[in-house]
Amino acid sequence: MRFGLIYLLQNPRPWTEDGEERVLNEALDQVELADRLGFDTVWASEHHFLDEYSHSSAPEVFLAAAAARTTNIRLAHGIVTLPPAVNHPARIAERIAMLDLVSGGRVEFGSGQGSTQHELGAFGVDRATKREQWREAIGVITRMFTEVPFTGHQGEWVDMPPRNVLPKPKQKPHPPLWVACSSPETVETAARNGVGALSFAFMTPEEAKERVATYYRTIESDDCVPVGKAVNANFAVALPFLCHANEETAYERAMGGVDFYVNSFMHFYVQGGHRPGTSDLKTEFAKQPPVPPENAARMDTVVRRGIGTPQKLAEMIRVQEEAGVDEIIFQVQLGANKHEHICESLELFAREVMPEFAERRESRELAKQDRLALPVKKAMERVESPVVDVSDYVIRSDMEEFQRPQPSTES
Repeated sequence: MRFGLIYLLQNPRPWTEDGEERVLNEALDQVELADRLGFDTVWASEHHFLDEYSHSSAPEVFLAAAAARTTNIRLAHGIVTLPPAVNHPARIAERIAMLDLVSGGRVEFGSGQGSTQHELGAFGVDRATKREQWREAIGVITRMFTEVPFTGHQGEWVDMPPRNVLPKPKQKPHPPLWVACSSPETVETAARNGVGALSFAFMTPEEAKERVATYYRTIESDDCVPVGKAVNANFAVALPFLCHANEETAYERAMGGVDFYVNSFMHFYVQGGHRPGTSDLKTEFAKQPPVPPENAARMDTVVRRGIGTPQKLAEMIRVQEEAGVDEIIFQVQLGANKHEHICESLELFAREVMPEFAERRESRELAKQDRLALPVKKAMERVESPVVDVSDYVIRSDMEEFQRPQPSTES
């Protein structure tokens, strides 16, 4: 079992002049602490225009700052939005490779289709085609990581001539690939493409166990045709988090931020009616009809799983471990939760919970590698890699083009 942190960089109103700067600096302090404590990964989301809910619009900058302040923790995109109107594949490949080099090969490359119409609509991305855009873009990006030169691509969403995309990543053939998963269907998509599943869904332990089983069953089947040059067989789940020796204190410290996170998620993803730059989410929450009691009870049970005493969290993690989950990603910076409470929580968790799972990590990883060695080998054999000869392709220099004889304009 591995443990990570994920940052949305939430900034609830009332806003102050230094609010965003404070959120960023506190998050980086937490990442630096997590690195010293032995956490495995820090994930940074990418969102645009989602007032209060997420001010993480340039995660590559945040992760580069984290790289400079850390030594071992892996730096993970959770996720990069792949439709080319949002991020051109060449720019993604360049940024991922550069971060991998400056960090000494610590990058995890999570990608996704994009989420809300609030975001995609601003970039002119049609929701009906976003999955196809992701599939084409991820294939192009992995080629850019590995081809010298990239031999070009003419598709429905990406049209680019041959170029040598530089730099190349330190990790070979490329950093591990992940994709955001919010439903059983996207979990299967992850497995069919041979990439790690980043599950951001609100799942019960039973649902998690079922989805993990489906994921690994698909990885081991003939349906797995990797989209990259390597298979990354891993399943991660994200949970709100806070650890304290007293359970009531843990809830008291955490639930304000968790409630803000859940309500703001519902506002942007479900309920709508946002006025850019002016909507106050707390006011908007009060206007919404109450959630049906059965749904509220289920949600409350799910989001509270990562909050409590070290003993409670260890028990929860054992259940996830038994279900086959490979990594738990903790959502720590939610709402207006206090920086000092988050740091205390990370230290307590690292001291009293992590050692148990570290003891059996290596044996579990080796057993998984042995089990998947043959299926992964067969999956890679199903990948088609057509050879395109671009040795005669030449790009004219600007001066050569300028000096070429021009057609006469005389009558």
